[in-house]
Amino acid sequence: MKAEYISLARKIEENIELLKRHLDWNAALVKLETLNLAANDPDLWKNQAQAQEILKEREILTQKTSQIKSLESDLLTSVEMIKLAEMENDDDILKESEEHIIVLAKNIDKLQLETLLSGEADGNNCFLEINAGAGGTEAQDWAHMIARMYSRWADSKKYKVEIMNENPGEEAGIKSITLKISGRQAYGWLKAEAGVHRLVRISPFDSNARRHTSFASVWVYPEVDDSIDIIIEEKDIRIDTFRASGAGGQHVNTTDSAIRITHIPTSIVVQCQNDRSQHKNKATALKMLKARLYEFELRTREEAAMVSSANKTEIGWGHQIRSYVLQPYQMVKDARTGVEKGNAYAVLDGDLDIFLEASLSHKITQ
Repeated sequence: MKAEYISLARKIEENIELLKRHLDWNAALVKLETLNLAANDPDLWKNQAQAQEILKEREILTQKTSQIKSLESDLLTSVEMIKLAEMENDDDILKESEEHIIVLAKNIDKLQLETLLSGEADGNNCFLEINAGAGGTEAQDWAHMIARMYSRWADSKKYKVEIMNENPGEEAGIKSITLKISGRQAYGWLKAEAGVHRLVRISPFDSNARRHTSFASVWVYPEVDDSIDIIIEEKDIRIDTFRASGAGGQHVNTTDSAIRITHIPTSIVVQCQNDRSQHKNKATALKMLKARLYEFELRTREEAAMVSSANKTEIGWGHQIRSYVLQPYQMVKDARTGVEKGNAYAVLDGDLDIFLEASLSHKITQ
């Protein structure tokens, strides 16, 4: 084998060992065997809550151990194929095997990032709120573009996206929107996206074709389940009903089915109008409020004030975490990590991984 591939194979071996140590490999295998036995117990579903916890834990542990076993197997196969191709002077197999080991190294780097998503709520689904900044139609169109960007990213990860609340703009775009993104580690990947996002482009709404700068803010918080004890006192909340806006059918648009809940001590406001039932919207809004309050406490404990404060400042100049420039050149640049990408339209179409991975690494090294 060439020296560069020997070095790469050794690095992959070292990283696999790091993953095993992080997971506590031997204990994980014993735990997985115990969970498999519990999952096959005929009395499992006598306690449905406990059964769901067992199956969820087994699914996560199975995925983690399977990934590591697959990496080990792929590395062994690649090394053997390279040696065999060199012995038989088969350049095609040699090139294919060398390319495979390079991909393997990239995959294990990404897996290492995922293992660092070990925060208390990193594995949860999340809610993502987007609000247009000042600037009317131009800013509202930008908010809609951001919502599409995150939806496209979520689709690429096979995550489920639901619109919980939407406040459309008068002419185009949206004034605000709340998305629920459901999938493993959704919150862990997206939590660093909170802040102000800046767009520079030739406005399609300006007949003089002038360049405009628009801003929108993003807020991300995790979905929490009933196992997390968040107490909401009735005296601390105000519940308002209002007529749902946007698409949804005649019933949605003619009844006060939408719910707005204000948490008075923190001034946190949540809204839900995605269901025709007022009761269901109220239940969902309370769950969203619980998540917001949990996120508030979580960020305090984790001392993540920089990300949190970015979203609480004015939605305008000097506060952006990322700039998206479409004119006079194409460039997306993250102000925190310095990472940039020239194909801005690809980013707006959901190609966000380079920024999410850099943000995660940046937070870890802080």
